[in-house]
Amino acid sequence: MKYIKDYKDGDRISDIYLCKSKHSALTRNGKAYDNVSLLDKTGTIDAKVWDPNSAGIEDYDALDYIEVVGDVTTFNGALQVNIKRIRKCREGEYDPADYMPTTPFNVDEMWTELTGLIASVEEPHLHALLDHFFGDPGFAGVFRNSSAAKSIHHSFVGGLLQHTLCVARICDFLASRYYRINRDLLITAAICHDIGKVRELSAYPQNDYTDAGQYLGHIVIGVEMIGEAIRSIDGFPVALEQELKHCILSHHGEYEFGSPKKPAIIEAVALNYADNTDAKLEAFTELLENSNESGWMGFNRIFDSNIHRTEI
Repeated sequence: MKYIKDYKDGDRISDIYLCKSKHSALTRNGKAYDNVSLLDKTGTIDAKVWDPNSAGIEDYDALDYIEVVGDVTTFNGALQVNIKRIRKCREGEYDPADYMPTTPFNVDEMWTELTGLIASVEEPHLHALLDHFFGDPGFAGVFRNSSAAKSIHHSFVGGLLQHTLCVARICDFLASRYYRINRDLLITAAICHDIGKVRELSAYPQNDYTDAGQYLGHIVIGVEMIGEAIRSIDGFPVALEQELKHCILSHHGEYEFGSPKKPAIIEAVALNYADNTDAKLEAFTELLENSNESGWMGFNRIFDSNIHRTEI
């Protein structure tokens, strides 16, 4: 099987993929076609079925495993597949493990490190809050298997755990270097900053926005979850609750990036930079991992730059 990350412009493909999504549309001339998203464990790629009623296109739907014959082309700087033939596959023709993108790191080891950071939080109310979530086996199971995004970065099983741990590591370092930072507050905020994503995104293979995700987004959902949990913890200080919620509300840094508030305390500034650092570096890492190009790789809208691969 040739994986999506290995595609190049001009390739002819003939392999089995998971149809992550399928939507019918019309061209400007009123001709029907299908927008399709193909998935394997290395990523997703957009595809088009320009003649969905042709004899070579069997009936299929989203979340079906389909054998695809088509051509890889470049459109607006991104690869896509022009599908010529589709056959719906039967059980036994595919291994579901080939279609589930997962973190490259050991989930149990990451979980152990994260729970170690939780254990290091000494403030009793913050520790109780963390235990409320991460000491609950049901929540822990969902969190360990969640993606951190629909696309761009950490959009794979275990991505939320990987991202959260990386952000918490950076925050732990920052707290050790800047004495005015309240470490317990910052570590708690780092570990909780994206908990809303367990409700914002559906589980793989869908990995799509839920109704709550569409209406509210993970920042608002996360603050609601924290508020619900705090109501069950006796004597939680009001000021501490507001500071923690502020860190969550402002962790994207700017209004245009989805933050309801801009950072107003040092812990919120630290969390914003830690979150942005891990998100951007992981996005760049995934670009490098999913491309075979060397040297200059072309303009990338995320970084607003013509990006370059350096040798390691």
